[in-house]
Amino acid sequence: MRIGYVGLGVMGAPMASHLVRAGHEVRGFNRTFAKAQQWSEANGGAVAATIREAADGAEFLVLCVGNDDDVRAVVHEAQPVLSDDAIVVDHTTTSATLAREMADLLSPGGRHFIDAPVSGGQAGAENGTLSVMAGGDETAFARAEAVMAAYAKAMRLMGPAGSGQLTKMVNQICIAGVVQGLAEALHFARRAGLDETSVYEAISRGAAQSWQMDNRWASMSRGEFDFGFAVDWMRKDLGLVLDEARTNGSHLALTALVDQFYSEVQAMGGNRWDTSSLAARLTGR
Repeated sequence: MRIGYVGLGVMGAPMASHLVRAGHEVRGFNRTFAKAQQWSEANGGAVAATIREAADGAEFLVLCVGNDDDVRAVVHEAQPVLSDDAIVVDHTTTSATLAREMADLLSPGGRHFIDAPVSGGQAGAENGTLSVMAGGDETAFARAEAVMAAYAKAMRLMGPAGSGQLTKMVNQICIAGVVQGLAEALHFARRAGLDETSVYEAISRGAAQSWQMDNRWASMSRGEFDFGFAVDWMRKDLGLVLDEARTNGSHLALTALVDQFYSEVQAMGGNRWDTSSLAARLTGR
């Protein structure tokens, strides 16, 4: 496939590399051109100097950028030069409103937009084991699956445009609550004078077990917060969640509270710490 890839950051670069290794013709673009050059030197993909160059004649345009405005700008610039039946696959976490807007923009020209946020973090991108929750046209999704299979272990179409983003919001609600519970549990164990490793071994085989516990308990205990999704990005995502909740009437008291706790972590200088740094506001790191 001829694929344009926009956004070669910590997630996008390894995902685009998997596409090259899968035999696709990939042209990568990044706003910081040096990052695109580094990616090309490491993986053999072609470098595009502009978004239009990356998108020119592409059958697929894959995005992994920052926010709604970034996606909107990329799609508007790329649209005139995409192939007639091109599919834009957007792995950015955005609002559901943006996804619907982009789908409506591309549809009249016979092109398709798939909102396809991912879960699995940097490790999942590097190992090709991401989970994709998607929204869009069923036929377009079936075509896109063959591309996403290069870096995803699980892909599911959740419904029409915007459904992938709404599902990612559910994912972030779950993570926020679990990580806060884990931070409080660790804090309680420490204050009670318990051995934290022994506590983990005692409770991690029962109902309290979670991915976050298995992968973050030890690093949280050591006060190490450099293992994943940054607080700044989590606050962006929770902002999208809370905006959507105001629209659909959801009551998300815990999510709103945890969002404020993350603002305290930011005030501590933890903008780039990972999401498990909720523990830092209880322990002083």
